[in-house]
Amino acid sequence: MKEDLSLQRWSGVDVDTNAIESNTRHLVEQSAPSSVWAVVKANGYGHGAITVSRAAVAGGASGLAVALVQEAVELRHAGIESRILVLSDQPHEQYETLLDANAEVMVYRSESIDTLGAVAQQRGVIARVHLKVDTGMRRVGAEPSSAEALIARIQQHPNLQLVGVATHFATADIPGHPGVAQQSDEFASVVSLVEPDIEIHMANSAAALSVPDSRHTYVRAGIALYGIDPSTEVTLDRDVFSAALRWWARVSYVKVVEAGEHVSYGWRYQTTRRTRLATIPVGYADGVPRRWSEVGGVVLIGGRRRHVVGVVTMDQLVVDLGPEDASDPIDIGDEVVLIGRQGNEQLTVEEWAERLGTIGYEIVCQISARVPRRAVGLPTEQS
Repeated sequence: MKEDLSLQRWSGVDVDTNAIESNTRHLVEQSAPSSVWAVVKANGYGHGAITVSRAAVAGGASGLAVALVQEAVELRHAGIESRILVLSDQPHEQYETLLDANAEVMVYRSESIDTLGAVAQQRGVIARVHLKVDTGMRRVGAEPSSAEALIARIQQHPNLQLVGVATHFATADIPGHPGVAQQSDEFASVVSLVEPDIEIHMANSAAALSVPDSRHTYVRAGIALYGIDPSTEVTLDRDVFSAALRWWARVSYVKVVEAGEHVSYGWRYQTTRRTRLATIPVGYADGVPRRWSEVGGVVLIGGRRRHVVGVVTMDQLVVDLGPEDASDPIDIGDEVVLIGRQGNEQLTVEEWAERLGTIGYEIVCQISARVPRRAVGLPTEQS
């Protein structure tokens, strides 16, 4: 078997499957009697979709949700047998692949309903669909006023089965926002049109945690599974939820430079003293923003916070270690932590997001595919 050279790289992401499983279990307990579906799109929010899916199912997730047909196929090829829902309509050319993967799909256009029904009939299968209703996100979904006609259209097709009706919150991560009640009321008018056995789902992680009335047949939990706060205002109980991702690297070079030396492209940083500089072999091609040093970005080396200096380059960044110090020896091969704990110090996804003026979702999703992922924790979850 050919050796996977990516596993020899001096950087990687460790994904704690124990944390994923435990986080899922807590969400299941908090959401009961509603079930929990694990949202594993975008490669499991950068954590590895296969690894996350297995751990989430072990923690009690009743199904999985993805964004693309290709993501559903990946899970099936890995031997995952859980129900899988594709969260938005897909190119009609992919309907055969969708059905072959035994995946369910959101629909909201009459043309898609007709085409999917025809493809399912040709293949002699029943396509399981969920009607997506736009109650305020203004992204995808049918208008509530057209829901009754679309429901009837689905039910008229002999090879289509209406499994669920769904919508998506736009403001659940902002406590007290009037949009939550407005969307709930809009959705209730559609729910009243279907039989009691139809699955109803609208809550994301933020709503599952903070809007109990939004928990229907099941909640679609994403960011909370990974132990990341849905927002700065809807946060996780850290006695219960644990971050699952740890991003590490190794020092690849150390040099001593004099005061007044410039560092990296554009010479935007200049040393003010004789100091040690460490090169770390990760850059913006790996998911570290080019401006990380400009917003006070740090890494952990030797259990201490160290400032990133100069512009982050495509494959490398530079860290100021401070003056030579026998009590603080740093050498090539020493561990660097970008996200996670080292000793008594910790760098969280939430800290990254705050410094960069964004959300935790973006931080983990932008860790590129060339950074190898490694499942740690439960032996059965290795992939």
